[in-house]
Amino acid sequence: MSQGFKEITTNGLWHNNPALVQLLGLCPLLAVTSTVANALGLGLATLLVLVGSNTIVSLIRNHVSDAVRLPVFVMVIASFVTCTEMLMKAYTYELYQILGIFVPLIVTNCAILGRAEGFASKNSVGLAALDGFMMGLGFLMVLVALGAVRELLGQGTLLVDMHLLFGPSAMNWLIKPFGESYSFLIFVLPPGAFLVAGLLIALKNMLDDMAKTRSDSQKSKPVKGAKRVRTTGHIS
Repeated sequence: MSQGFKEITTNGLWHNNPALVQLLGLCPLLAVTSTVANALGLGLATLLVLVGSNTIVSLIRNHVSDAVRLPVFVMVIASFVTCTEMLMKAYTYELYQILGIFVPLIVTNCAILGRAEGFASKNSVGLAALDGFMMGLGFLMVLVALGAVRELLGQGTLLVDMHLLFGPSAMNWLIKPFGESYSFLIFVLPPGAFLVAGLLIALKNMLDDMAKTRSDSQKSKPVKGAKRVRTTGHIS
């Protein structure tokens, strides 16, 4: 049975988030999230590839045999990654150079191939495109959150280098809440990425547990008013 709009949205953004729940795409997640600009650039590139590949896979799903299905899906993904690379070279070349090998490595992101195989190949074009958008948006949100925490705690800045994405006008967006000389090296280095990612996953699990506890308590709340004994033996 096809999933509905609400279920696809909540799965992509929260319940089945590719970064926090499926733990897919962790290599770029941890490698390039030292700043919000880097995280946003890679997140947007991944989102574009997810939407495009899901859409095309859904369109061709009834015309590709099982024998060559996965190679075809990889070719589709690689084509969209190549297009994304060309767009970044044309409009955000400096950011493309900073992200380096992690842009072409989007091809190997298991989250993208997993959605193509697990969802897009079994659903209509509209649902597949929505799933790709929501999964990409969920991945983007985690990237930006991770980049914001690492940049703020590691460098004492926020929104540095945003002009690489939004042009010279974004140079005024820079925020330095801790002054000029602040630095906390561990959050700039890879161990800081693991630490912050672990904290984000723990926070999500804690919020899920709190929501489940609240839901269970509401279900078990006694019914107010008089109770009647029925002949069935049940009390209502």
